[in-house]
Amino acid sequence: MKLRLFTAIAITAMAMASCSEDTETIGSSITNESDKMVFSTGVYQATSRSIMADSVYSKTFDCYFGKVKDPETNSYVKNEFMAQFNMLEGFSLPDKSTILSESDGDIAADSCEIWLIFDRSKCYGDSLTPLKVKVKELAVPVEDGSYYSNFDPVVEGYVRKDGINKSSSFALSNLHFSDSLRSTSGYAEFASISLNDPYTDKDGNTYNNFGTYLMRQYYSNPEKFKNAYTFIHTLVPGFNFEVSDGLGVMANISQIDLVSQFRYKEEDSTYTASIYLSSTPEVLQTSHIENDKAALNRLVADNSCTYLKSPAGIFTEVTLPVDDISLAHANDSLLSVSVTFERENSGVQNTKYPIGTPQNILMVQKDSLYSFFENKTMYDYTTSFMATLSSNAYTFSNIGNLITQMARQKAEGLKSDAAWEAKHPDWNKVVLVPVATTSKTSYDSYGYSTTVISDVHNQLGLSSTKLVGGANSPIEVKVIYAKFKQ
Repeated sequence: MKLRLFTAIAITAMAMASCSEDTETIGSSITNESDKMVFSTGVYQATSRSIMADSVYSKTFDCYFGKVKDPETNSYVKNEFMAQFNMLEGFSLPDKSTILSESDGDIAADSCEIWLIFDRSKCYGDSLTPLKVKVKELAVPVEDGSYYSNFDPVVEGYVRKDGINKSSSFALSNLHFSDSLRSTSGYAEFASISLNDPYTDKDGNTYNNFGTYLMRQYYSNPEKFKNAYTFIHTLVPGFNFEVSDGLGVMANISQIDLVSQFRYKEEDSTYTASIYLSSTPEVLQTSHIENDKAALNRLVADNSCTYLKSPAGIFTEVTLPVDDISLAHANDSLLSVSVTFERENSGVQNTKYPIGTPQNILMVQKDSLYSFFENKTMYDYTTSFMATLSSNAYTFSNIGNLITQMARQKAEGLKSDAAWEAKHPDWNKVVLVPVATTSKTSYDSYGYSTTVISDVHNQLGLSSTKLVGGANSPIEVKVIYAKFKQ
């Protein structure tokens, strides 16, 4: 009886607490005399500071490319990436005898290009500013594993020294196409990187272009196209994309395709076909990010506030008042623990190309900061939480489960080791991290759709905000307690 009543009261109390700080008459208004509850509130103080992100987990398909000057630090931020291409099982080409495209008396591809397709809603900078990309072929594949944004395939020796080394320029707006075409539904801005120069493979064989290499390998060694693993480990380990020139643009690459075109005949007709190989979640893509650490450290040292800055920039560390909350009402139950982080105006929004504000931030225990992203964990509102920017603030409406767990871990640790707290200095600390999300939409038998967040990863695009906090500005943590009246 009382357990069911307590659950109902908890839900009602949290709803009422969001409307009013006055909880004096809550018990008498929702319970009878025999089960009357006693509510109380508390306000405690958390402390916060900025910490350097250094590097972030970068095995993700939220890919950015470019170099910009950060108006907040007056330093440069560069984003590059490495991509592999997926080979679907069951891939096939027409019978070799039907191929019409030829070179040097053998079948050939008419053209071969890499397409970088942009998501303009996530791009930064002047759409007409040219950016120069250098594409380098890998000698061996980057094997599956945990990669961070300081991983550089060039430095690590993955690039093939005598392989493809191709430069190309592009802008976010492709003015090679007419305005009427660019305004049509379904059109997406993209950059094309030609691989039509003669290509020499590792065995010294030369082809008129890279697409011809792929086609001839297919007809002579079809087993290499069996699946993505064999394709990557025997034919195309991947490509590294480097910024070689250009400033003021950060492009979000929503799709990366390797496209080869050829002609073939069927009965009395001639057709043009394409081989599309895409960089998909089934294969590996990594980001390499360069930040000015000295410039970021100047912001970290600012004790008048804290910062959230991406990519691979600054996080905010928060020390929660776990002992104060737990010991003040040792015999009471936590109904609600809420904390709000308010934004300050940093001035970066007043520039010609303002840096965006993080829309979503993750609160995660400091000890789990790296494993959360490596293990592709989803926030569970027990040990990790997500807040969305609203009314110029990020509010975590109930972190009571986390407070309870932290208090329990400390109590259990001290039972077996009096020095437990000294050995676990981060036991009551969380970190706020700018994150991006991926959503999935499903449909039921009636055609109704449901969209849910399916993935949370580090924000690799440009974003920045200042938060109220720092050494001299503690943050309020509001608590509602409840117990049955004795």
